[in-house]
Amino acid sequence: MIVFFAVFIVFLLIGMPISISIGASAVIGCLNLGYPLMVIGQKMVFGIDSFLLIAIPLFIFAGNLMNAGKITDRIFNFANSLVGWIPGGLGHANIVASLIFAGMSGSAAADAGGLGTIEMEAMTSKGYDRDFSAAVTSASSVVGPIFPPSIPLIIYGSIASVSVSKLFVGGVVPAVLIVVTMMALTLVISLKKGYPRERFDVKKLAREFARSILSIITPLIILSGFTAGLFTPTEASCVAVVYALAIAIFVYRTLDRKSFIKCVLDSAITSANTLFIIGTSTLFTYVLVREGVSGQIADFIAGVSMNPGIVILTINIILLVLGMFMEPGAILTLMLPVLIPIAQRFSLDMVYFGVIVVLNLMIGQVTPPFGVCLFIVSDVGKVKLEQLYRAIVPFLIPLIAVLFLCAYYPPLITWLPNALLGE
Repeated sequence: MIVFFAVFIVFLLIGMPISISIGASAVIGCLNLGYPLMVIGQKMVFGIDSFLLIAIPLFIFAGNLMNAGKITDRIFNFANSLVGWIPGGLGHANIVASLIFAGMSGSAAADAGGLGTIEMEAMTSKGYDRDFSAAVTSASSVVGPIFPPSIPLIIYGSIASVSVSKLFVGGVVPAVLIVVTMMALTLVISLKKGYPRERFDVKKLAREFARSILSIITPLIILSGFTAGLFTPTEASCVAVVYALAIAIFVYRTLDRKSFIKCVLDSAITSANTLFIIGTSTLFTYVLVREGVSGQIADFIAGVSMNPGIVILTINIILLVLGMFMEPGAILTLMLPVLIPIAQRFSLDMVYFGVIVVLNLMIGQVTPPFGVCLFIVSDVGKVKLEQLYRAIVPFLIPLIAVLFLCAYYPPLITWLPNALLGE
C-alpha cells in the first residue's frame, strides 16, 4: 500500500493529469499486491458500465453546442437587460446568465470557459476592474453543477444508487440562494467602487427576451420533463442535445459545419477524460476497499465525534480541500465508498448528502491556490492568478455561507424534491 500511495502522490507532484495519476497508481498497486491482471480491466469497465453515465457526454455536448452556436451571447444580453439597471449591472448579468446556462450544461468549466469570454469582455469594456470581472465570472460558475442538470450529481447518483431526478430538484434552492447572495455582494462592491448601471428599458428587455426565449426555456424543459416523469435524466440529456442542435442550426443559424465538427471533437475529448477518470477511480477505490483502507478512513471520520453536526463539518472541510486539487468526478468516485457508510450510520438523507458533497467540491473549484475554474478564467480573461486570488476571496463568503446554511438546515435541499417527486 505504501507503493500505491507513493506513486499517486509523486505523479500529482510532477504535474501528471489526475486520470493518469489515479490509473497508474491503481495499476501499480494491483500488480504490487498480486491482484490478477484481469481485475484491472474488469473494474475499470465496471466503473463506467452504467446507463445513467451516458448523460455525461451528452450534457457536455449540449453545453458545447450552446457555446459554439452563440446561444450564450443571447443569454447574456437578456440577463443584462433584466438586471443591468442594478448598480454593477453587468456583474449581476454575469451571475444570472450563469444560472440560465447552468440549466443547459451542468458543468462549471463549460460556464467559465464559454460564458467567461463574453462576460469578461463586456465588463472590462464598461470600466469594471479586470480582477473583479474575473472573480464574478469564477464564482458564478459554481452554480453550473448545482442547478439541474448536473454532471457531478449524475456521478453521485450512479455510485450511491440515489434518484438523479431528486438530486437535480434538490439542487434548485441552493443554486438560487447562491445567486441571490452573490448578487447582494456584487451590489455592495459595485456601490463602493462606483461601477455603472444601465437604464432600464422595457422595450429592450422585451426584444432580448424574444431573441433568447428558446434558450431561456431550455432549463424549464429539462427540469419539468423529468419532474413530470416524461423522461429520465439520461433521456433529458438527449433532449438537451437535440434541442440545442435545432435552435442553433435551424432557428438562429449560428452553427456551421466547422464549428459543429469542433464541438464533436471537444466533447469527445472531454467526455473520454471524464469517463476515464471514473473508470480509473473505480479501480483505485477497489484497491482501497479490498485492503481495508477506506473502512479505516471512514472509522476515523466517524470517530471524530458522535455529534452529526461535527461529522458534517469534518466532511465539509475534507471535501473543500480535496476540491482544490482534484477533479470532482475523481473525488466522488474515490471518496463516496468512504463517505456513504458514514452518512448511513448517522441516518442522513442521501439526496441532502449528495447536494452537500457536490456543493463542497464546486466551491473547491474556485478556492485558491488550485481551483480549476480560477485557472480557466485566468486564461480566458487574461488576468494574473495572484490578482484573481485576491479578488475571489470576498465571493467565497456567500458560497461558504450557503454551504453551511444548507448543511445545517436540510429542508432547504429536501423540501422541493419531496414536494414534487414524493418521499
